[in-house]
This record gives sequence, C-alpha cells and structure tokens, in this order.
Amino acid sequence: MIVRELAKVHDTERDVAGETWRSRRLLVASDGMGFSLHDTIMHAGTTTTMHYKHHLEAVYCIEGQGELEDLATGKVYALRPGIVYALDQHDQHVLRAETRMRMVCVFNPPIRGDEVHGPDGAYPAAAEGEKDA
Repeated sequence: MIVRELAKVHDTERDVAGETWRSRRLLVASDGMGFSLHDTIMHAGTTTTMHYKHHLEAVYCIEGQGELEDLATGKVYALRPGIVYALDQHDQHVLRAETRMRMVCVFNPPIRGDEVHGPDGAYPAAAEGEKDA
C-alpha cells in the first residue's frame, strides 16, 4: 500500500516546476501503479502549449478558471471546477489559465517524476526498461 501526503511532497524531487506550472507528482513510474498521478497548479494569466506525444493524459479541474484549445480543430473549451478532459489522441493543445488553476492529472504510461516539457511541449518517451513504461 502507498500512502502519500501532498504537504510532504512539497520541496522534494517530486515537486517540479516549469515557467507556467508547478506539478507535485504523487505517484510516478517507480511506484509501480502503471500510471502517474499529479496535483498541478497552472499560474494565473499564463498560456501553456503542450503535446504529449508519448503519453495519454486525463485532467480534472478542481480549482480556478481557464480554457483549453484543441490545436487540430481550433475548438475551445471552458475549464472550471468539475470539468475533466482526456487527451486520448495525444492531442496538441493550449491551456490558458485565467486564474490560478489546480488540476489532478493522470498519465499513462507513468512519468519518472522529473520531466518538464521540451521545446515541442512533450515529456520525453520513457527510456527502454523503465518500470511500467
């Protein structure tokens, strides 16, 4: 059994920040669950372009307001608490945080935990032989 407290993840190797976000990785590949689970903050007034070419992601908004744009179709979706979206086609997208947003994110395959977005907006593919990759 794994029991982990968000407050004890703060300021550890599982607390990773980019320019527009901060992700507290509660479960990662080494935990052996087959997915990773993150509590992520998107900073107010920011725009983040992402394209998870190597991962599927589901995101549940629990705080704040913003919008999600599907770059393939141009369709824009309002985001607020209670909205979930799933990037089931490795969708290239833009997230615009109008206010501070808090999201619960699940990745498959799981990430190692130290990843940040590359220039293409993606996390790198899991290395050969990594657990659950």
